[in-house]
Amino acid sequence: MNLILASGSPRRHELLTRAQLDFTVMSVNIDETPHVNESPKDYIERMVASKAEAALEQLNKKLNKKLNDRQTDLSASLIILTADTIGVLADGKTVLVKPDSRADAYRMWQQMSDNTHQVWTAVQATQVLLSAKSSSSPTSGRAFQIVNQQQITERTDVTFIPLTEEMMQSYWDSGEPADKAGGYGIQGLGAAWVSRINGSYTNVVGLPLAQTVALIKNITAISANDRA
Repeated sequence: MNLILASGSPRRHELLTRAQLDFTVMSVNIDETPHVNESPKDYIERMVASKAEAALEQLNKKLNKKLNDRQTDLSASLIILTADTIGVLADGKTVLVKPDSRADAYRMWQQMSDNTHQVWTAVQATQVLLSAKSSSSPTSGRAFQIVNQQQITERTDVTFIPLTEEMMQSYWDSGEPADKAGGYGIQGLGAAWVSRINGSYTNVVGLPLAQTVALIKNITAISANDRA
């Protein structure tokens, strides 16, 4: 079964490559603005579901083009893998997403300084099947349709050292924080701020690898059983 990683994150691409899985990459763009009073759980689950829907829409647009061009190299079954990572403060309610400015990053870091927060990553595997050909028109009305979806959410405790204004300024000026949930990368310069973690390291990077591989195997096994 063909696997699509619906993410433009180079970190997720690198991690999934380490699992020695064959996959292709598709970037999707969605509105990641949290809803008013939306819980971290509701937010992160909505994000991975929305990314899967956006990926499915892209797939069907590509499918229509192939059908119009009379191309026949169509995969009948695909798995779309989507993920979203956030930080959550000790209150269990405050979501830490990608900073939109220096001031936003400082605000988050000041709350994380000398404290423990959690990093959550939700991963969704969505199996889609290509609808059958019509006897009257082999190309008309064909589309990929969702037949199975599974989600997991992994959480890791991360403890920061006390942060000074000088440390925050230097880190922001490095350019590393801008595209990362919570405004730091544990795999980069941000590692110097982490005194300890409790849980999956790859989860903090952006994809809990062992759990993701298990999810893919599980949905693949279910698909095989359904065809048997």
